[in-house]
Amino acid sequence: MITINNLQKFFGQKQAVNIESYQINEGEMLGLVGNNGAGKTTLFRLILDLLKADQGNVLINEIDVSQSEDWKNITGAFIDDSFLIDYLTPEEFFYFTGKMYGMKKEEIDERLVIFERFMNGEVMGQKKFIRNFSAGNKQKIGIISAMLHRPRLLILDEPFNFLDPSSQSIIKQLLKRYNEETNATILISSHNLNHTVDVCPRIALLEYGTIIKDIIN
Repeated sequence: MITINNLQKFFGQKQAVNIESYQINEGEMLGLVGNNGAGKTTLFRLILDLLKADQGNVLINEIDVSQSEDWKNITGAFIDDSFLIDYLTPEEFFYFTGKMYGMKKEEIDERLVIFERFMNGEVMGQKKFIRNFSAGNKQKIGIISAMLHRPRLLILDEPFNFLDPSSQSIIKQLLKRYNEETNATILISSHNLNHTVDVCPRIALLEYGTIIKDIIN
């Protein structure tokens, strides 16, 4: 599913990512763990072609992400608030996102049902713009929008941030069930090893932009 070849990214003199070779197989759930500044978000941005690599490349299904956009239809991601359109309501944003993937309103409504417990009555029907929601509910909106079109590759950066313990537990269950039902490849990052181990059978420890340990639970 994902092949990383001699991938390097520097910001000035600082090495942000330096990964010689790494393979993530279809259907795997991989947790990327490292302290703040370890390079987790930078690596995700390189995979999603949001940053230009200084050297090397990333392939999704043998497609170089920097050379083609064909991989985008099978990919869902949420990195931070910049992925949201904050002057829309959550409903408008979900319908906009779904429409981009050719989904009809009825289909979107149907897919939102499985997230009702996760939303906890605090997201839909609030009659307010996304920008006026709490950080936790913005996080929920971003995660749901990334999963709405049932991508074969799902990438979530620090998905447990800002969520209360109950919501953290629910999203862990949703991610595991999604992987079991669809065999989607799921990448999540966290500075909290416990959260990641709860979800992912495979863990990559990142330090100074380099994967220093690859662990299969």
